[in-house]
Amino acid sequence: MSSTPFFNLFKPLQEGDPAVVGGYRLAAVLGTGGMGKVYLSYTPGGRPIALKVIRSEFSEDPEFRRRFKQEVHAAQRVQGLYTAPVIDSDTDGAQPWLATAYVAGPSLAHAVAEHGGLPLRSVLLLTVGVAEALHVIHGAGIVHRDLKPTNVLLASDGPRVIDFGIARAADTTALTGTGVSVGTPAFMAPEQASAGTVTFATDIFALGQIAAFAAIGSPAYGDGSSHAVLYRIVHEDPDLSRLPAELLPLVTRCLSRDPAGRPSLPEIIELCHELSPVALRQGEDWLPQAVAGSITERLRLPEPAKTPPPQPAVTPTPTQFSAPNPAPAAVDPYAPTGFAMPFAPTQSAQGLPGPVPPPGHPMHAPHGPHTPAPGYPTPPPVTHAPYTPPARQKPKRTGLIVAASVLGTLVILGVIGSLLSDGSGKDKNSGNNSSSSNSSSGTGGDGTSGDGGQRTDPKPVSYQGIDLTESYELMLADNPPLPVEGEDVAYGGGDLYFSAVRFLDEAALGTANGKLVLLNNTQKGSLKTCRTETRYAEKIALDQLSNGSEICVLSDAGHIAVATYRGKSGKNDPGSYITIDLQIWRNAEDAKGD
Repeated sequence: MSSTPFFNLFKPLQEGDPAVVGGYRLAAVLGTGGMGKVYLSYTPGGRPIALKVIRSEFSEDPEFRRRFKQEVHAAQRVQGLYTAPVIDSDTDGAQPWLATAYVAGPSLAHAVAEHGGLPLRSVLLLTVGVAEALHVIHGAGIVHRDLKPTNVLLASDGPRVIDFGIARAADTTALTGTGVSVGTPAFMAPEQASAGTVTFATDIFALGQIAAFAAIGSPAYGDGSSHAVLYRIVHEDPDLSRLPAELLPLVTRCLSRDPAGRPSLPEIIELCHELSPVALRQGEDWLPQAVAGSITERLRLPEPAKTPPPQPAVTPTPTQFSAPNPAPAAVDPYAPTGFAMPFAPTQSAQGLPGPVPPPGHPMHAPHGPHTPAPGYPTPPPVTHAPYTPPARQKPKRTGLIVAASVLGTLVILGVIGSLLSDGSGKDKNSGNNSSSSNSSSGTGGDGTSGDGGQRTDPKPVSYQGIDLTESYELMLADNPPLPVEGEDVAYGGGDLYFSAVRFLDEAALGTANGKLVLLNNTQKGSLKTCRTETRYAEKIALDQLSNGSEICVLSDAGHIAVATYRGKSGKNDPGSYITIDLQIWRNAEDAKGD
């Protein structure tokens, strides 16, 4: 099979692309995905980077912005040998962006499409490298949740896992909260496809899929429509008839429908070494020669533009402020179609096109602390033909006279109307007001909230037996709400956290993003109860709680939950934690402003 032409790897900047983002001069377009567009740029020292600009549809969602900022902060802690490290970002700008190290290598999806399945040694080295990457990612409290061949790049010295945790930022946003799944159907785990449950074991299932795909040259659950693939994943066994016999024990265990039956990452690494007939050592010969040749192509990088691309010297018209129709692009055969969210942008794969800003309007204007990177001159301004607004006419005094006359007439009519309302129509109006008041207060019996029937109460989702470790926090929007290590050891963070500061002799449940209400024994935790209670607190001491105590959690993002306390760790336990059950009503209220 022929190698990919150079011009397909690095597409030139188009008229709608910015010349500079966050002080980085852009050199080429690397790809377009469901969450944004990826550009090639360079650090001041000349190292290439992949810079991802998030689509405006996501950046306009406050919940996405909050989660994206949290995920970027967590991703910056991931510094593994088999990951592409995050080196810069702007999560608060008009359009957020994220810069990672550029990896000179094709994605696994591209390599298999061009050259077919990989030999056994390459598959084992690939699996070991991805397992080590996941070990570091999980160590930072991140579940990748969208591990697939387009998110695994094949570098000369081993694989690189990219886009870890970014799909989580899009989960439960306005774009994905209406029954749309996050992730690519062909590589989802059964629990993710059927119930939306995502844990570290979800990534283990995807790793088994990655190993099978690399060896067979196609997905283990076949191709076809999203719904057909998801049905096979949940209800049928994978087709491993073409899988090398050496890989069968490893892949079969990873693809267990029961998450508890999947091996741990250290077990996977050890099993790969046992299965290999020779010692596994990463090196420049880990890939077949044909695949390694495509790495050389990706090392011939284009230079950044010396000046911004020329802009049309015409006065903007109203149509230029509307997003143009995206041009058709190549479609990733393993991207979701009509069911799951399109995959996040990668450094090498082409995905579904996203909207681009109108000509002459950059996707992101540097602001705040993001000034041009050292070593880059300030880009010259983009010029347009001068636009002179029409001269303002001095208002004539006759207009004031007419306005005063109209105002006087309205006042007189208002007085007459108020006098008439005290007559025979009084009882009728009173009845209407009473009916209106009844329908707009409290929670309606038909399941609508107290806004006159405008909001339908969400269905609750329950989670049992969550162990919340000391100094760990969780977010109600997460599905499931996985505890992660908080930023502040003493006071915690998140929608709900557990702090046990020994030198202060204080152990408490707290919230950094909302309010808590400790219910008394006569109250039953419910959405209505949590909405009506006003005995707010930000911390509740653990000595106030007993087994079965219920706490309302009202997050600023609009989520409401009832947390049921189930006890704490014993004196002989190696760690300090509490156990809670959660019942969550997501998006039950309007989110509070930033």
